[in-house]
Amino acid sequence: MGHPFPIREIARQAGLSEATVDRVLNGRGGVRESTAREVRQAIADLDRQRTQVRLVGRTFMIDIVMQSPERFSTAVRAALEAELPGLHPAVVRSRFHFRETGPVAELTRTLDRIARRGSQGVVLKAPDVPEVTAAVARLAEAGIPVVTLVTDLPSTARLAYVGIDNRAAGATAAYLMGQWLGDRPGHVLTSLSSGFFRNEEEREMGFRSAMRARHPGRALVELAEGQGLDSTQYDLVRAALERDPEIRAVYSIGGGNIATLRAFEDAGRACAVFVAHDLDHDNTRLLREHRLSAVLHHDLRQDMREACHIVMRAHGALPPAGPTLPSAIQVVTPYNMPTPIG
Repeated sequence: MGHPFPIREIARQAGLSEATVDRVLNGRGGVRESTAREVRQAIADLDRQRTQVRLVGRTFMIDIVMQSPERFSTAVRAALEAELPGLHPAVVRSRFHFRETGPVAELTRTLDRIARRGSQGVVLKAPDVPEVTAAVARLAEAGIPVVTLVTDLPSTARLAYVGIDNRAAGATAAYLMGQWLGDRPGHVLTSLSSGFFRNEEEREMGFRSAMRARHPGRALVELAEGQGLDSTQYDLVRAALERDPEIRAVYSIGGGNIATLRAFEDAGRACAVFVAHDLDHDNTRLLREHRLSAVLHHDLRQDMREACHIVMRAHGALPPAGPTLPSAIQVVTPYNMPTPIG
């Protein structure tokens, strides 16, 4: 396992003890394979970040903790690492803690480990549940600033929220849906990954409110708890199509869009309008293929830059600034797709 990094730096990146890292690097026994993977990932992260960062100044270690489908966490990682060279005056190192789903206790254990070992800041995408609220309070008590990303936790001790106005995004989706469906009959399927993520709840409320005001006769059919994963989304959508032969359009709030489209195809049904969120690798391909009507997107690079600046300001590395404004909501079609990060 050749690399130029000292054991202390690898241990810090991985969040493990130097002794554990030493055992992994030297092939000694008594180490779980999952721990060895963490060491290998830490080395890969350090190597990638070393090639991108050529800054001098204070070094900040920031933990990115996210519960989201892999396609979105990958987009967040790419956005952050693309921003690293411009994060003056500090050098930012990042540790990633990603999971697609799982018990909330596992998520809070991750946050508590960070609180114990220390961090300059946490960027967090998590469900809005009491256990997470308590874990964020413990981070704050440990002097670790928390910035929520994409979905807010307003009742917690978090320092700031970075992302779009989700109610406005839902209302925007309703406006597009109404324009494109026009007077054609049909019900609209709204699909959430989980009712515990505040951003999805707010998008659904914004969508429902705008549809009720502008198109009161249009029926909405709600699906939830697909976790944004194709593996679970397909069966939920297929069952909804079997129950309701009038579903003709989709507002995908939580993802799983490949599975949703496959369910329509397998049922022999057309989807007249499909509005989704985020230009991850799945949606980028589907949009290029004209299988999505539009994607509501926001600049993840800007979001990650702002999150890091908030952490730096919390430590006095940058001058104070005004309140964080919501990110701009971009309506992306197959004809105005931005250049991908990379």
